[in-house]
Amino acid sequence: MGADVEQARYTREQRQQYREKVRRDLDVFERMLGHAQFEFDRPMTGLEIELNLVNRELGPRLDNKSVLEHIADENYQTELARYNIELNVHPRPLPGDSALELEQLLRESLNHASSRAAELNTGIVAIGILPTVMPEHFEGDWISENIRYEALNNAVLDARGEDVWLEMEGPTGERIARYSDSLAPESACTSIQLHLQVQPERFADHWNAAQVLAGPQLAVGANSPFFLGQRLWAETRVPLFTQATDTRSVELKNQGVRPRVWFGERWITSIFDLFEENVRYYPALLPEISDEEPEEVFERGEVPELMELRLHNGTVYRWNRPIYDIVQGRPHLRVENRVLPAGPSIADVLANAAFYYGAIRVLAEEDRPVWTKMSFSAAEANFEEGARLGIDARTYWPGFGEVPATELILRRLLPLAHEGLQRWGVSQAVRDRYLSIVEQRCLKGVNGASWQTDCVERLESRGLTRDKALREMLAKYMEGMHANEPVHTWELPSLS
Repeated sequence: MGADVEQARYTREQRQQYREKVRRDLDVFERMLGHAQFEFDRPMTGLEIELNLVNRELGPRLDNKSVLEHIADENYQTELARYNIELNVHPRPLPGDSALELEQLLRESLNHASSRAAELNTGIVAIGILPTVMPEHFEGDWISENIRYEALNNAVLDARGEDVWLEMEGPTGERIARYSDSLAPESACTSIQLHLQVQPERFADHWNAAQVLAGPQLAVGANSPFFLGQRLWAETRVPLFTQATDTRSVELKNQGVRPRVWFGERWITSIFDLFEENVRYYPALLPEISDEEPEEVFERGEVPELMELRLHNGTVYRWNRPIYDIVQGRPHLRVENRVLPAGPSIADVLANAAFYYGAIRVLAEEDRPVWTKMSFSAAEANFEEGARLGIDARTYWPGFGEVPATELILRRLLPLAHEGLQRWGVSQAVRDRYLSIVEQRCLKGVNGASWQTDCVERLESRGLTRDKALREMLAKYMEGMHANEPVHTWELPSLS
């Protein structure tokens, strides 16, 4: 949700001043890209995992403040709703056995957090959308105690000028069609974010490659098939997040105004393209103004914070977001991949990460990149198909035509991921462990979304209502998640 803010509403004068400051920041950023020394000593990655809190009945536990105080670990922080928390993983290098060490670290961290939360009769779940969330959980005191969440909620609804309309339909005709008077439905979307630090001159290649990969990523990693009791898209998180944060009225949509959650519309040649689009097309949501004079800071040979530009960038929710940041006085650039849902297990999360980091390395370094042989609209169609159908999606790829996403991954993308991880210096043990998980999902036709829907169907065939089937499924899901077994190995209930 970005940096902290100091107020929940803003004046017209503040918005005008902020627009001017953001434009000044953008001008300085352009100068920095031509002259500044950006940090890139070694390939660094980062990871964020959004989590859900549940009560004894496996419904949302709306008390993240007490749970976080009890966990007492600075790596765990609040998220938008009171049943959300986030685990932040410090940046670390890719090479060697780092991923195996990270898996052990994450399991120990999550085990500790789960143990502490259990003392408050609370469970922790990593899943794209908590299937037991219902409309009543979006009423009353649902929002976390942080003024930036209140400010964002106010800004989105004020900009829209009316309640948010949610409309989604699943493959069997189940659908959602309802209004929301707050950002609360967006809180149901919990994801992982994968960060990759890149050189300025290589940023465009990595972002374009990430856009190409987004469809296959969703096909193999979808984990959000249920919302408000209905079976919808395999990755319902995609349309839900897009609609729940939409600042456009129906009329502005009809005019072609761009949404805040955006896949994009073209391949880029520089990171500046993305920041410039953000400034040109999107009005401010959180117009907080700092005292920094960015031109003076830059001309002194120092590194400007560019706080207004960074805050504004954080309120445009691209599925692959450009990041400018500063660590220990040195600037760097990152691609933030926001495509994937949380879960199912830590092993699955790291398998998804290994697939992404490996494949993007080769795709970004090809002499004739794949995005020069396909339209941007084809990549966007792959993204939507992966979100809608998950493991059953079909994907267009140059040289293959339209093929099942699983076939494309097995024949083309997994070999690329192996090669890419090898180029990063990642050990054979890491490659074998995590990429074999992706391979088995494709061979068995199972990911988190398909396991959830199959489990619920079997439970309903035994006479359970949808509500009871969702809770029973979630209980079995949590067993698999905490055992840290890949989802394709999880057992399903018997049919009788």
